[in-house]
Amino acid sequence: MFYNVINPLIHLGLLVAMPPLLPGVINKTKAFVAGRKGPPLLQPYFDIYKLLRKDMVISSATTWIFQAAPVVTLAATLLAGLLVPFGPFAAPIHFTGDLILFVYLFGLARFFTTSAALDTGSSFEGMGAAREVTFACLSEAAVLLGLLVLVRLSGSFSLTPMLLAPLAHPPEAPVLLAAAGLFIVLLSENCRIPVDDPNTHLELTMIHEVMVLDHSGPLLGLINYGSAMKLFVLSALVLHLLVPFHIGMPVADWVLFLVEMIAMAGVIGMVESFMARLQMRHVPTLLAAASLLCGFGFVLMVR
Repeated sequence: MFYNVINPLIHLGLLVAMPPLLPGVINKTKAFVAGRKGPPLLQPYFDIYKLLRKDMVISSATTWIFQAAPVVTLAATLLAGLLVPFGPFAAPIHFTGDLILFVYLFGLARFFTTSAALDTGSSFEGMGAAREVTFACLSEAAVLLGLLVLVRLSGSFSLTPMLLAPLAHPPEAPVLLAAAGLFIVLLSENCRIPVDDPNTHLELTMIHEVMVLDHSGPLLGLINYGSAMKLFVLSALVLHLLVPFHIGMPVADWVLFLVEMIAMAGVIGMVESFMARLQMRHVPTLLAAASLLCGFGFVLMVR
């Protein structure tokens, strides 16, 4: 009974406090591979705090959508994080069909982010919004096909039993194919290399960064925090397929989850260190490959 109360609180605490750590680990990993010292591990926390203390500059051409988008996006991402189990523990919110809500919450966040970009009237931000929704059409197909693999494996339409099902089964080819496809989606949805470079400042090559050029102060801080939380949630999702391990003791399992999340950020940093950014015309091919991997996994499950 004690752990039934404390586990949801730990889940919420990690979801709120840990996301900015992952970009810090990624940056440290890239700096280590390049032989540099790099920024401090907690630099993303300092950046968000600094932005929250600054004033905002808001164009007179924008409407309420511009200011509401970061708040709605963060709220949708937070709710999506409450639907995904962390480690071997059940999610705080779970019900039959919550996988559909999970997908649509990220769709809602994307809708408001792109709407805010269009609301500025900037041609650059409109270009980034067009790229974002175009690539989303391909990545959402991969997500749904990957979730169908877990539906078939668990016999449930709820994320908690779906994502905990690999714990009771040895690694299988369909699950590994779905994991590979969802890892590609993880990189795409968070605008990481090879799809996008979060550190670039060239408007003609950016996707996510170009959509938030006009945001500043607390609004930009919420956007950065929401982006880190999205990376955290999708990483937790992929971990259930790649490393479905548990120890059996709650404290040890929470520690194992933290180690796995940090390791996942390190893997992303290694990918960004050894891969170059793809040309924009090759990104749809990569996302189509992710859909094919998840689709082949589903076909193998129903054979």
